[in-house]
Amino acid sequence: MQQTTLDITRIRKDFPILKREVNGNPLVYLDNAATSQTPKPVIDTIVGYYSNYNANIHRGVHTLAQEATDAYEKARIKIQNFFNAAKAHEILFTSGTTHSINIVANGFSSFLTKGDEVLVSAMEHHSNIVPWQMLCERTGASLKVIPMNPEGELLMQEFKGMLSDNTKLVVCNHVSNALGTINPIKVIISEAHAVGAAVLIDGAQAAPHIKVDVQELNVDFYTASAHKLCGPTGVGMLYGKEEWLTKLPPYQGGGEMIAEVTFEKTTYAGLPHKFEAGTPNICGGIAFGAALDYIKNIGIEAIAQYEHELLTYATDRLLSIEGVKIYGTSQEKTAVISFNIKGIHPYDIGTLLDKMGIAVRTGHHCAQPIMDYFKIPGTIRASFSFYNTKEEIDRFIDGVVKAKQMLS
Repeated sequence: MQQTTLDITRIRKDFPILKREVNGNPLVYLDNAATSQTPKPVIDTIVGYYSNYNANIHRGVHTLAQEATDAYEKARIKIQNFFNAAKAHEILFTSGTTHSINIVANGFSSFLTKGDEVLVSAMEHHSNIVPWQMLCERTGASLKVIPMNPEGELLMQEFKGMLSDNTKLVVCNHVSNALGTINPIKVIISEAHAVGAAVLIDGAQAAPHIKVDVQELNVDFYTASAHKLCGPTGVGMLYGKEEWLTKLPPYQGGGEMIAEVTFEKTTYAGLPHKFEAGTPNICGGIAFGAALDYIKNIGIEAIAQYEHELLTYATDRLLSIEGVKIYGTSQEKTAVISFNIKGIHPYDIGTLLDKMGIAVRTGHHCAQPIMDYFKIPGTIRASFSFYNTKEEIDRFIDGVVKAKQMLS
């Protein structure tokens, strides 16, 4: 494969946190699937907002309010362009992917009845399981699980066999946070549409690593979180086709989501404001736009290529350690490696790596059904981003070897 053209040394200078030490060692941050780090241009945007034009939006005629409103709505357009939505009002600001999914789950309470079915994949994050369980409990609909194989791939023939006129909604992640698998969502969307079902794709783990075009996918709903895209925590987006967002009832009531209020009746505002009650995370939304600018300037294709390089390098090196087993071996995957070492609890490895300044995630990664499938308590997960280096991977591998020796 062609070597990366990214200037990693220059890119790393944009991330102040990468200069710090942990337990007396230079930080090696390999927990990017949980949250990415934040570059200086995004930090500067946050500081700039609170320093220069902190004001509530959409309501004021004064200069600060107009500046804040303009910046916030420009960020919405940046998100629209990044995901290639047809219209800006098809992008809703939310607090993150979990909030986005719950908006749709709440709305579908109005559409489902006993006998209807919701299909969910076996490799979902809890955020894309629990809201649908709650929906089915409220409506009497059934939740059915699309199975997977030991490589961490969905069984597509079984999925196709599960589809019927009773299928009203199919929900699936684009990329598994626990395994790194890239699911064939274009096929899933097409097959679901063929039986009249709507589709929601959890894109939290995909958007930072691969190009997403919601129009090309023809997806009904797509979600993402800013904090996995070099942005701040507490803000994300829900893309919804205009026809679906028009049909869905509001998720919550309050200011901003109304056109007219009397004590007798309230008329709701049009899109996107119908779903954006109350004062939003204004600074977060603006910084989300700045983060997407940063990623766009580097290039999502270049990011994907380089991260694949890191994945291949780390996988080869890790498999050279005796006793290592990797979970999630699909040919199509992003830069995530979940693994265990025979006879050693993942938590113990993670704790020792932290003593060496190496940040990984251990546990079930909010994907307990996956761990139950493999009959394990959890895994050690190393997840890479475009600001990581092969030298950091070498330190990680050396750390794993040392931890294994200490625990054996």
